[in-house]
Formats: sequence, structure tokens, C-alpha cells
Amino acid sequence: MEVLVDASAILAVLLNEPERDRIIQATKDASLLAPGSLPFEIGNAISALFRKKDLALIDGLAVYHAFMAIPIRLVEVDILKAVARAFDAGLYAYDAYFIAVAEARQLPLLTLDRRLAAAARERGVVLVEV
Repeated sequence: MEVLVDASAILAVLLNEPERDRIIQATKDASLLAPGSLPFEIGNAISALFRKKDLALIDGLAVYHAFMAIPIRLVEVDILKAVARAFDAGLYAYDAYFIAVAEARQLPLLTLDRRLAAAARERGVVLVEV
């Protein structure tokens, strides 16, 4: 089974958030996919934690190295379709990339982002519940 995963789910695992074990269980036998923007989103999230003084540089670098060790296949996004989805749902393009990929590849989406989940559900995207 293939599952589309977003940054919120990956970061929950890497940062030992309460959902960590449920995410790992839900993806145990799955092949993970994500838009090619995922590494940039992870880097941005880490830098946001730096700015809030919630993460030291050495820890942020360790989180990114741990992310790079996760076998996630990065896939192309139809940017025009994603931008249209962003407009329709009032989302940032980075979030709409997940909807566009889920629709194009008919993949279930694993996200902890409630707004993204609601927009995906409205488009008929199946969500992996954790």
C-alpha cells in the first residue's frame, strides 16, 4: 500500500509527539510518498522551531538527518492543478500540493493538519486516521 505523508506527520514522528506511535503503526507496511517540496517544508518547520527557541541547532540538524533516513519517494506535482486547489480551498500552495498528488495518484493522505485534512476530505481524498 502507498500512503502520501505530509510534514506534520513526519515531524510528529521525528519530534516524538503524542501521535508518533499511531503514525508508525499506520504506515508500518506502507510505501511512503510525498511531493518533492517535502524536504523544504521540513527545513522550514525546523527553522520555525529555532525562531521560537524550541530547538537548538544541533538538535534541528539531527532531526533533518533523521528525516533524510526515512524512505519517502518524492513525486512530481502538477503545480497548476495544485494552485487551483489552493485557490478553491483557501490553502497555501504547499498544502495544496498534497491534495493534487493524492487526487492524481489516488492515494490516501496522512496528515495531522486539520485544515488540510478538511480540504482533502472535501475533494474526496481518503484520509489515514491516526
